[in-house]
Amino acid sequence: MNSAYALDGVDQLKLFTKNVQSARGEFLQQQIGNQAGADNKPKILRQFSGQFSFVRPGKFTWTTLKPFEQKLISDGKQLIMWDKDLNQVTYRPSNKALAATPVAILFGNTQLEEYFELISVGEKNGIFWVELIPKSQKKGGDDLPFNKIGIGMKDNLPLAMELRDALDNTVLLTFSQVKTNQAMNNEEFSFKVPPNAEILNLK
Repeated sequence: MNSAYALDGVDQLKLFTKNVQSARGEFLQQQIGNQAGADNKPKILRQFSGQFSFVRPGKFTWTTLKPFEQKLISDGKQLIMWDKDLNQVTYRPSNKALAATPVAILFGNTQLEEYFELISVGEKNGIFWVELIPKSQKKGGDDLPFNKIGIGMKDNLPLAMELRDALDNTVLLTFSQVKTNQAMNNEEFSFKVPPNAEILNLK
């Protein structure tokens, strides 16, 4: 798409949430320190990579493969987190999904404007950025651990997310190999508890 004719980030994000009912792809998650390293480049404290898939409304998988295996699954009713190393399964209500993983913003069926004020903050390197400011008076807004959320859009798809907390720590997510409106099997969003797993139920 020629950037001269590209929609701004807010319009691209709205089109994505309206037109893309399912997708799968890969992610890279980097936790960036609030102080630059000796070479004045952002210091990457931790890095994870994996795969995701979703079907609206509210079903998704978020699977970390490296450096360790962890799985987050929402079946639309509950949110299940499995840590392979600990063999621990945690259940919580799906309405807590945003607190557990803010990328659920991209996978839900809610109108984003219900929960966030969307502000177009311009283009950088061909990516159109949107800032999402939580409307904390709305139910669920207080659960968010981040006070600044940015989504980078290109060709009507999310390419990146930047999440910043009150201590100015930043999590940068980049998405690749995104394939939209894929046929999905419901079994993809169900989870069989492994033998001898510890089970935690959170409210």
